[in-house]
Amino acid sequence: MSINTPTKLSPKRSRAKLTRPFVLALAGFAGLALAGCHTDMWVQPKGKPLAESDVFPDDQTSRPLVPHTVARGFLKIDEEYNTGWTGGRLMTDPGTGKQEIVNAKIVDKIPTAALKAFDNDPKKMLERGRERFDIYCSPCHSRLGDGNGMIAQRGFSQRRPPGNYHTDRLRKMPVGHFYQVITEGYGVMYSYASRVETPDRWAIAAYIRVLQKSQNAIPTELRPEEVTDASNNVKPSASTTSAGSEMKPK
Repeated sequence: MSINTPTKLSPKRSRAKLTRPFVLALAGFAGLALAGCHTDMWVQPKGKPLAESDVFPDDQTSRPLVPHTVARGFLKIDEEYNTGWTGGRLMTDPGTGKQEIVNAKIVDKIPTAALKAFDNDPKKMLERGRERFDIYCSPCHSRLGDGNGMIAQRGFSQRRPPGNYHTDRLRKMPVGHFYQVITEGYGVMYSYASRVETPDRWAIAAYIRVLQKSQNAIPTELRPEEVTDASNNVKPSASTTSAGSEMKPK
């Protein structure tokens, strides 16, 4: 009678038998990993800033801010000072996402916050306004504000020439109108909001009012010393000087 005894495997065959499942599992895991790692991991379908989009009605990838969104540190509570409008509310067109202020009135006086930015000193504000106006506005509107700046003189032609501040229409405009034009642009004039800070925009608007007054002043509205100063600053024209020299006795 024979008794079956378990066969002993050699160490080499034993290791091979244990290693095979491990290798198969490792190969399967590697296959899954390789299948998941392809170009879609870094080349993903996404919208890039300022790119065109066929998802939204306005064809823009960049979306407008949610109404009443406030960036940290940029809360603008004073509506008159920051927008030039008063009593309005911001509305968003659900179709286009365009935002606009409705039922608002244009500010008709310099806001208190604007004057406060210049230490409540009107002269300081107007001097700053004149400096900014000469830099940013005079090339088109001229230093007198008559719309005949150097750019206009040198052949800058367009359907609507640069604005003349001394027309009846612009003299009657509230001062907030000029602030808004500087902020938002008008016609072919682009926005200067990124170039001119809020206090300086109000300073320019105030100086435009001074320019308008200077070219349309009524003598009876002036103080006596102002009339005297104006008379002393008038220079005789060339024709007057030549005529006077001819009348002098030899």
